[in-house]
Amino acid sequence: MNILVTGASKGIGQNIARTLLECGHEVFCTGRDETALSEYKNRIIADLSKTEDIKKLGEYAIFNCIDVLINNAGEYIYSEIENMSFEQISRIIRVNTEVPFYLTSKVVPYMKQKKWGRIINIGSISGVMGETCASIYSASKSALIGGTKALALELAEYGITANTINPGWVDTQMGNNSAEDGDWSKDEILSCIPQKRFVSPREISGFIKYLISDEAKGLTGQSVNICAGLSVGY
Repeated sequence: MNILVTGASKGIGQNIARTLLECGHEVFCTGRDETALSEYKNRIIADLSKTEDIKKLGEYAIFNCIDVLINNAGEYIYSEIENMSFEQISRIIRVNTEVPFYLTSKVVPYMKQKKWGRIINIGSISGVMGETCASIYSASKSALIGGTKALALELAEYGITANTINPGWVDTQMGNNSAEDGDWSKDEILSCIPQKRFVSPREISGFIKYLISDEAKGLTGQSVNICAGLSVGY
């Protein structure tokens, strides 16, 4: 399969890309860090807050006949709403919501032609529950969940599935930095997670391996929380 992974230079995206490469797939990776992407044969350097880079990536996706689109790239800012600038709000909405649907619009014609495809959006538990001092991030991920459900309906007859994975706290640099930057200590965060742990990136990439298999063809329009029980309550 030809698989495009955005935000593949670190964290969840890097683990997804490596896992799928290990499975023998042709993986196309994008990110802002050229050095971090140097491990991948198929790569394109792109800042997904910039219009020209977004369009360039769209053409790249068309040229490489993408079977599986994994919209992982994300932007996060921890801030009270009154301290958010117009530019910050726009950047979060663009990267987290606009770009996934734009890229989807570019890969869907090929998927329809094949009558097979997988669209996997990496959302967040914050889009399910809401997160204090991250209202724009939560809003952008909530929109991704709703839009994915609509896409699933629109594309179902063509053998294309669309699903959202909502990670909770993940053991990545971003996850640990968020814990350090917030008002709560990591120990306090862990005390609110039923399983008392951060999720491993491999739990997410492992589920993606299932989603792209034929065994998962009946799973579409779903919002799956991989969060160590955080979405259930505490």
